[in-house]
Amino acid sequence: MNGDIVKNIFNGVEKAFINYEGSSNLAYKPQFISNDEKSGRKVLTIIENELRNCSEFKISVAFITESGIVPLLMILRELEKKNIPGQILTTDYLEFSEPKALLKLNELKNIELRMYCTNEEKHSGFHTKGYMFKNDESYSLIIGSSNMTLKALTVNKEWNTKLVSTSQGEFAIDMLDEFERLWESSIEIADVIDTYREIYNSKKETLRLTKIPTIKQYKLEPNTMQVEFIKNLKEIRKNGQDKALLISATGTGKTYASAFALREEKPKKALFLVHREQIAKQAIKSYRDVFGNTVSLGLLSGTHKDYDAEYLFSTMQMMAKEEVRERFASDEFQIIVVDEVHRAGADSYQKIMKYFNPSLWLGMTASPERPDGFDIYKLFNHNIAYEIRLQKALESGLLCPFQYFGITDISINGETFDDESSVKDFNLLVADERVEYIIEQATYYGYSGNRVKGLVFCSTKKEAKFLSDKFNEREYEGRTYRTLSLSGDDSQDKREEAIELLANDYNEDGEFLDYIFTVDIFNEGVDIPEINQIIMLRPTQSPIVFVQQLGRGLRKADGKEFVVVLDFIGNYTNNFMIPIALFGERTYNKDNMRRCVIEGNRIMPGSASIHFDEIAKDKILKSIDNVTTKLKLLSEKYIQLKNKLGKIPTLMEFQEYGEVDPLLFIEYSGTYHAFLQKVDKEYKVVLEDDENITLEFISKLIGNGKRLEELIILKHLLHHKEFEIEEIADILKNKYNREASPESLESAIRMISGKFLNSPSDKRKYAKVNIITDHKKEGYRRAYNYYKRLLHNDFFKHVKDILNFAISRHKATYENSIDESGLALYEKYSRKDVCRILNWEKDESSTIYGYRIKHETCPIFVTYHKQEFISESTKYEDEFINNKEFSWMTRSTGNWREEAQRIMDYRKNGLKVYLFIKKSDGEGSDFYYLGKCMPTKAKETSNTNGAPIMNIKLELEHSVRDDLYDYLSK
Repeated sequence: MNGDIVKNIFNGVEKAFINYEGSSNLAYKPQFISNDEKSGRKVLTIIENELRNCSEFKISVAFITESGIVPLLMILRELEKKNIPGQILTTDYLEFSEPKALLKLNELKNIELRMYCTNEEKHSGFHTKGYMFKNDESYSLIIGSSNMTLKALTVNKEWNTKLVSTSQGEFAIDMLDEFERLWESSIEIADVIDTYREIYNSKKETLRLTKIPTIKQYKLEPNTMQVEFIKNLKEIRKNGQDKALLISATGTGKTYASAFALREEKPKKALFLVHREQIAKQAIKSYRDVFGNTVSLGLLSGTHKDYDAEYLFSTMQMMAKEEVRERFASDEFQIIVVDEVHRAGADSYQKIMKYFNPSLWLGMTASPERPDGFDIYKLFNHNIAYEIRLQKALESGLLCPFQYFGITDISINGETFDDESSVKDFNLLVADERVEYIIEQATYYGYSGNRVKGLVFCSTKKEAKFLSDKFNEREYEGRTYRTLSLSGDDSQDKREEAIELLANDYNEDGEFLDYIFTVDIFNEGVDIPEINQIIMLRPTQSPIVFVQQLGRGLRKADGKEFVVVLDFIGNYTNNFMIPIALFGERTYNKDNMRRCVIEGNRIMPGSASIHFDEIAKDKILKSIDNVTTKLKLLSEKYIQLKNKLGKIPTLMEFQEYGEVDPLLFIEYSGTYHAFLQKVDKEYKVVLEDDENITLEFISKLIGNGKRLEELIILKHLLHHKEFEIEEIADILKNKYNREASPESLESAIRMISGKFLNSPSDKRKYAKVNIITDHKKEGYRRAYNYYKRLLHNDFFKHVKDILNFAISRHKATYENSIDESGLALYEKYSRKDVCRILNWEKDESSTIYGYRIKHETCPIFVTYHKQEFISESTKYEDEFINNKEFSWMTRSTGNWREEAQRIMDYRKNGLKVYLFIKKSDGEGSDFYYLGKCMPTKAKETSNTNGAPIMNIKLELEHSVRDDLYDYLSK
């Protein structure tokens, strides 16, 4: 029996059941497992991780639904390719498991599926929920309340326990024996599925017939978003405002919200403006649900002229015509609703808005940001009645959850799809191999409902047409596919007919569509709630377009529990926009983007799930590494927030609104002030040279928020001419709950005074900063020159802003995970940051290289995946043994034997060893902090060049979090 496994299990049991302060390997510790959105915990992610790392698995659950297995399909396919065997046992108990789900599982060659039939003689009810995963000589066992259903795995209140046992453990033996007994008493699914399906369908039909019908009535009630919106709108109206904005994610019910608002306001006449007739017709249906026949609803378009309706739904094209517009008095409509109001910068909309004078203009959009810089917020006097973006809408249960799969697009003849594929070789895009590949993926991942009702987004109209034609040549469920392509060239009638055929099961002639192939005409506005599969066959153009296209499938519909999204990912420059769109990550901070990709489902709200295959994930991470912060991007983000606020935003406001990481302005321009001078003609502030260099010193070297001590000293100096160390320590303790050591405060003073700086360029550049004077008996004093700079109000405001931002950043990012060293677990630090926070006298980052022993500390920096062209003398095979242990190699030069001995004698000499790792050099200069570690074993070996080095086994104080461990090591 493996002694390390036994030791890890003992340590895990001790920590879980005896003393929580003990040290253990997370992989072996008993855990309570539940769904908890706030802490980013889902049963689904635990089961995915166990499947990913097992050598075989057994699952026994009472209920299996299609929605429960779809999020697992990607990992199950990976296991099939690796031939990892699995046994799944379920039951006919209560006829709850879905035949479609059972058939899908049964297709996988590595899985045996059986049914325990409770109507068999001597068989009682079956209600097990157990997951067993074998890995080497141990088993991970999950037992509790979670069946294989979507809600049970993601949002329901479920209680489960995860235990780890050796193969000789009594608990594991008993559980496995019970599984085998049930397995032997069960029937292979192929032998029972036809009978079970008949029983299941019969019960389903009986339930449908006995269900009490409900009728849509006038008293249709608003959802949570709509209630809050109406309340805020009343407040805006009470304050005498005549314009308001509703910013609401696609599918959350903007049209209904406007209808409920009008029901409250009771205008005699109202106008609803749209950009397409089809959208107007859909809006009329929604209003009829709310108003019934209490008001007359009419359409004004190229085909309908209902001028006299009380509530008129008009296309913008019609109302922009002067002869049509002037049929109405300027004050004819008391309320005018503008749908998709982000278009309102166009001349046609402006003509309408200048002519009419209602008591309320209500603008609605999912994305008010405009790439052309037009200020929608200003147009509506910055009155935001309500704002709900995609993430919040999913969390609130307003949308149908999506199951997203990022799939590597196929390579043909060695050619991988990239940004130029549609230009250089169109034939690749429509090659038979690609068509077969798309169909195979679409069939495997499936859809929710009776039949597929899909939208396919392509790069060009030509590609959409060719792919549609090729689909129609392929067999599907005993017939050929039925698809067509649509573009802006097609008539309104053709579009409406196609949508009708897609949405309904079939028309009176038995006609229907499986897919509509398109480029961009369904990006916004069109409601097709029945869509249950979206296929993306194009590079991501922008996060806004991505979310618009994703949003086509997010509306709820009867018989639709989820929507499947298949994104075919090639070598596209804009792959980094995928996590921005999916996770609402608008800051463009690279580490945040990486975290979204590697944490995936852990941070996804509600029952939505996100999965990338390993190659697709690698393509996205490489795209993130290659992103360069460009002035164009920063300018757009700046203008968007400026428009929203109606003024020049501060760094703190960028932090609060999450529009872009404020540090990007500093990385690009040195200071936010310098950035403003570049991009905003309205910004007239001029600073003196010494003010500019002082502001840069604070912004670039201290303003990242990674240590609080400097920030509090500088904030104190804004209003006080002197301070004592004890005074700052009291402020940190009482106001910020931070126990600061005298050493860290002295280090902070060295930093502010410039004494920490070591490189000649830094010393020369910041020589005249001069913020505090040398130590006096009465404490530290603010330098007179700095005091004079602070008298300049513009300089004072900028310093105050960067300090407030950095303190806020520290609290949000670092505060809750800081250890006694001052470093925050799993956050990223540069070598210079580490020198400062470990209280080294000088910045020695340029000579640390892989590690350095200094001031009783030894930070170790590892680049896990080293570049191929690195010199042989410095190529070391550093690697994780598991998520608790790391195998590390010393350097081969200098006093490496003496250094290794000092590291191994860490207890005797009081040395503290810290481990920092980054995946590759493409990540930049920052490393993830993985905590303090204990050297346990050492042996002499050699590097790839044959030079002698020492291999030291490091045991981490904390097990590396699963998602970060997978990201760094794989």
